[in-house]
Amino acid sequence: MTATVTTATGSTARPAYRDGNVLRWLTAYTASLLGDSVYFVALGFAAAKVAAPAQVGLVMAAGAVPRAVLMLGGGVIADRFGPRLVVIGSDAVRCALIVAAAAALALATPGLWLLVAVALVFGAVDALFMPAVGALPPRITTPDQLARLQGLRALTVRLGTVVGPPVGGLAMGLGGASAAFAVAGLLFATSVPLLLGTRITPLPTTAPGTRAPAARELRDGLRYIRRHRVVGPLVLSGALCELGLVGPLNVGMVLLAQERGWGAAGYGWIIAAFGAGAAASALLLAVRGRVRRAGAVQIAAVFVGAAAVGTIGVAPVLTAAVAVAFVAGLVCGICGGLAAALIQTATDAAYLGRVTSVMSLTSFGLAPLAYPLFAAATGTFGAPHVFLTSATLAALGGTFTAFLPHLRSAELPS
Repeated sequence: MTATVTTATGSTARPAYRDGNVLRWLTAYTASLLGDSVYFVALGFAAAKVAAPAQVGLVMAAGAVPRAVLMLGGGVIADRFGPRLVVIGSDAVRCALIVAAAAALALATPGLWLLVAVALVFGAVDALFMPAVGALPPRITTPDQLARLQGLRALTVRLGTVVGPPVGGLAMGLGGASAAFAVAGLLFATSVPLLLGTRITPLPTTAPGTRAPAARELRDGLRYIRRHRVVGPLVLSGALCELGLVGPLNVGMVLLAQERGWGAAGYGWIIAAFGAGAAASALLLAVRGRVRRAGAVQIAAVFVGAAAVGTIGVAPVLTAAVAVAFVAGLVCGICGGLAAALIQTATDAAYLGRVTSVMSLTSFGLAPLAYPLFAAATGTFGAPHVFLTSATLAALGGTFTAFLPHLRSAELPS
């Protein structure tokens, strides 16, 4: 007979993909991600109708500024008020904002200023949403299910990137930008009741008068990351990997396809292969759950994933690049999923928001700054050299962790 254990959330210890509480959160997360994708499609097309191409780019990038500036503060807020409350509030605000924008576009033809304002507010709310949603998984399932939950979450992200843009395009075709904004608002609204029904493990409450100032809480969070024997090195390793791989994956594939004469179709095949590999790794983690010697496997995956991405840049023919891209997606997905599970397992629940905010800042704030540098270097030195250099930078993320015995021997709970 298999024993079941009741967790603090009121659910029983069962595989994450069979836990109703996890599936409820995952459905809400899916709706929110689809709302994100549809919103960006609507914003881009709405801007293109009233602005020149250069101004469209500024509108699309406007939300990144408050997101990067406020991200660390969002982690403090998530830890202070609880990630569930912050995620619910964020989706409610995004729903109201997008529905208001849909109404404005339906009733009038507002200028570019409205779209810029919407993008700025949306980016500010994202700075609250991202740390909070990243801090929720350890609070809605047991530690032994975190790897499975990371796999399920990665599958959800892939679903959002594949399904969201076509849904936004269909809404644009049927009713214009106002209809697309309305669909995005409906998706955000769908997530709110599901989140309200999601149970989480409570933390001891702190009386308002005894709370430290927000700036001190932020410093405490950064100090916690720096001093933690597992969290600190993994966060730094992840930052190096992001800085090394974001250029090749998001800009380099386009430039490589142009340089080799593979065209848009070749680019599409490479990206599709990488996405298929990432989806396969997510499914593997979701089904298998615990991976033995997770720390050692994660470190090895850093090296293999970096080498695979670097090899794409020197692949002589398209078929070789596509095959290597699949391997890169598979290994990088395993690397990222295990790193997230190890970090969330080791982090004290009271610091999850701040830890997640630092990780999100690296991914969504600092890493994109490498785009112009990568593009300029590719134009000067060629794609193969820059791909290999970027892969070397990413491999540094595994080099120093490989010398830390406590990381090599790190295990996920069984």
